[in-house]
Amino acid sequence: MHYSEDKVIKAFRIYTTLARTSVTDQEAVQLYRADDDIRSLLDLYAKEVDAVIVNTSEHLYLIPETKLSSFHVSNDWIKRHYLRSGATNADIYLLYFVTIILFGAFYNSYQTRRPTRDFLRIDEWIYQIQERIDQLQALDEKDLKQMESEFSYNWRQIVEKWSDMNDIKENAKRQTGNTISRYSFLDTVKRFLLDQDLVEDLGNEEIALTEKAKTIIQRFFMEVEYNKGILTFIYDMEGEKLDAGD
Repeated sequence: MHYSEDKVIKAFRIYTTLARTSVTDQEAVQLYRADDDIRSLLDLYAKEVDAVIVNTSEHLYLIPETKLSSFHVSNDWIKRHYLRSGATNADIYLLYFVTIILFGAFYNSYQTRRPTRDFLRIDEWIYQIQERIDQLQALDEKDLKQMESEFSYNWRQIVEKWSDMNDIKENAKRQTGNTISRYSFLDTVKRFLLDQDLVEDLGNEEIALTEKAKTIIQRFFMEVEYNKGILTFIYDMEGEKLDAGD
């Protein structure tokens, strides 16, 4: 397909903005939606760097699609910028796990296309995480190992890391040594999600999903092709198939 020089320049300008900041203004959204050539070019540019263009009503976002993308946020980068000194892969596993629980809390199930709530309180987030941790602990050790192999998630480390944390607020009692509260850990995860423009802090310990998060969840988390069945596993743990009593 042949593109006019003007279209190539306009598309490349938008792409350079995305490559620099990962987000554009509303004018770029209008061009992306209205002009087939510019949309095609931008999607092509993104594909070349293993990324995709995600558009909301107000912004375009450049989202890495694979770990090969130069825009992918690595585990080491997250450790350096958000987690405490000495953080291990178990901390990363837990960060991903509690993020999935957070996203899922806004939907009736992992297959729901639209959020069913406007905000989530931190204490309810903790409660829902604990529910999943309890369900993981109830699984037979053999089944848990099999699930670890299938999903490439170390579920036992997630359970141990969460269980090792206490459940008091940071300001309720002085923390010593390597002790970290669950509130403190979730505050770190929230800060990461805020910086990635995935959640909005409403105050009063309430958080909401951004339009960027909703779009990403619909496009990736709800598709088995991308979530590799991990959401099915997490949200079906209460079912008969994974009932520890069976």
